[in-house]
Amino acid sequence: MSGSQVQRSTPAKLRTGRASDVEALEALERAIFKSRQFAGHLISRASFWRFLDSPSARLIVAEVGTELSGYVLILYRSNSNFARMYSVGVATHFRKRGLARLLLAAAEKDAISRDRKEMRLEARANDPGALALYESSGYRCFGRRRGYYGGRVDALRFHKPLIGERRRRS
Repeated sequence: MSGSQVQRSTPAKLRTGRASDVEALEALERAIFKSRQFAGHLISRASFWRFLDSPSARLIVAEVGTELSGYVLILYRSNSNFARMYSVGVATHFRKRGLARLLLAAAEKDAISRDRKEMRLEARANDPGALALYESSGYRCFGRRRGYYGGRVDALRFHKPLIGERRRRS
């Protein structure tokens, strides 16, 4: 069996990010968002370190075998009832396997465990894959930030109530 066949059949495992992941997270971030259109929106190594140490952030990683294949970063404000999904990324060679949806569900579960009533996020208006994922996962667009990405691409703002999710998952 080839390496790619093993990877396709191996299930992803989710866990909390840790310090030993920072190098792989930085490499993953650069590989996923390598185009110039994402310049200025990459999470730096120093930022990953800060997020790992912050009680107001949660970093969840996906592993397939021993390879870090994706992550989701959720931010929490102490004076807010909502969580913000700050970033989600899946390695190119692990796409089309449901990892982004799995990470999104893990982020929602984490937010529910912290008694948050809603998840919010921003997505590039010109990213049909991300928009379809969020809309099919129950997120609704509630606003637009013009020129948010590099002054050229709008961000669409999405939210999803989590109150009903808690009852369904209990």
